[in-house]
Amino acid sequence: MALTLQVLYPSGAGTTFDHGYYLGTHMTIVADCIGRHLKDTLITRGVSGGADQPAGYHAVATLIFAEQDAMDAALAEIGPAVADIANFYDGQPHILLGEIIET
Repeated sequence: MALTLQVLYPSGAGTTFDHGYYLGTHMTIVADCIGRHLKDTLITRGVSGGADQPAGYHAVATLIFAEQDAMDAALAEIGPAVADIANFYDGQPHILLGEIIET
């Protein structure tokens, strides 16, 4: 069963997010740390929260793993990527671990 680790970056309370650094540097760090464990990734930039509403998130990163063992191995090795978050985001990210139940 495929699993996901989603990192959601809320956009409230005056937070800032450097999308250039995130895509150009941070995601390279992620790939270096855990790329061999990943099945796929999806990065979404928040543009709106609906009609005339600001986006509730700067971005959402979805990391996809083929199986639990791959996710467990990645979580054990992801420390450098977690430590890098302060270089592009000044808030507290939300984490969601999940199962893919339909594609």
